[in-house]
Amino acid sequence: MQKKNFIFLFLFLISTNTIFSQKDGYWDKTRATTEEITVSARDRIVIKTQDFPEGTTEVVYRITLLDKNQQMVGSLVSVLKAIPDPTGISQGSAGAVFILSKISGDDKCKYAVFSSDELAMQYKESGKTDDACLVQDTPVSKDAKRLSTEKSTCMRSNSGNLWFGFESKNWIMNQKIILEVVPWVDNKLSRGWTLANRKAIIEQCKTSNLAQKMTNSDDFCVCILDKIQTKYKFKEFQKLLAVERTKAFRDFGNSCFGESSLSKSVYDNLRKQAAMLAKQGMQGEAITKLTTIINDGKATALDYNAIGSSYVLTKQYGKAIKFLKEGEKIDDTELLIKLNLAHAYLLNDNFSSAKAIYKEYQSQNVTDSLSWTQKVKQDFAAFKKVGIKNDDFERVLKLMDK
Repeated sequence: MQKKNFIFLFLFLISTNTIFSQKDGYWDKTRATTEEITVSARDRIVIKTQDFPEGTTEVVYRITLLDKNQQMVGSLVSVLKAIPDPTGISQGSAGAVFILSKISGDDKCKYAVFSSDELAMQYKESGKTDDACLVQDTPVSKDAKRLSTEKSTCMRSNSGNLWFGFESKNWIMNQKIILEVVPWVDNKLSRGWTLANRKAIIEQCKTSNLAQKMTNSDDFCVCILDKIQTKYKFKEFQKLLAVERTKAFRDFGNSCFGESSLSKSVYDNLRKQAAMLAKQGMQGEAITKLTTIINDGKATALDYNAIGSSYVLTKQYGKAIKFLKEGEKIDDTELLIKLNLAHAYLLNDNFSSAKAIYKEYQSQNVTDSLSWTQKVKQDFAAFKKVGIKNDDFERVLKLMDK
């Protein structure tokens, strides 16, 4: 009765541990390795596991030596049904005891685990275990361990298989060894999205036009990566035509861009950069930033005013007039646009159109504290400072004094 209570308590503790530390994956029982091996006296043998499925992050193995005519009571696969999470195996020594075979013979063997066929064959010939990723040098009649990519070099360096090498310690009789290996498959990694593959997508994203508009594109690129991982396995994505991959990036990029606050922050940042460049006299660079906003359909009336002002200061009066008129369509009450349009007409030798605007708004303020006339004087002074001169400047000032 006490023994049954102990078993029940142990299984309860195991299941409790797995509830609180569940990993998103599964034991791949269809690709488990179960081999019954007969090792001749004083001989060595190597067994290659089944191919591990993509996304394998750890394995549990069990080795049991049986006496003649003994049979296994329960397979490792059946035992693991009670442990749906590999972390449950590592909850102290009890986990290791739980997956050990209930029976074993009197025979013992040494064994080693290798991460490549070449290293395993060298062991078979020489018996040397220098290049093994795990060595059990003390002869055992049974053993069980969990190997994970986090803690075992066997899993970090393996090519999709492991090679178990056994050396019989029976000098007279053959040995019967049962090897069982069950892989744990991470659901996310089983889709092929390894760390290296995810990094490649992030790096590709950062070269996109949208990403390059951002001061920090990390969140944007992670959003695209998540959408690609959800829709495609890595191999599926790689098989797409180049134009299909480009379209996927563009579509997911537009989706991520619209789903978050990225859009507003990107264009606000471009406006700040343009304003700073214009203030430093770098009008061409400021125009480039503002053109991006306009081409993306995100421009406000003040964006059109800003680019119009930069075109005036670079003596591109025709372009200034074009963009300022576009700004008027958005907000016909914005007097800064009206004033820059008057300047553009004046400097483009259209005094009559300029005069009409200067006169119409001369009694108003362009801001809450700056009058139209004061702003005209400031702008004319700024023009002269950058070498823009016009005989009609004084004529306009006198016109507004009347």
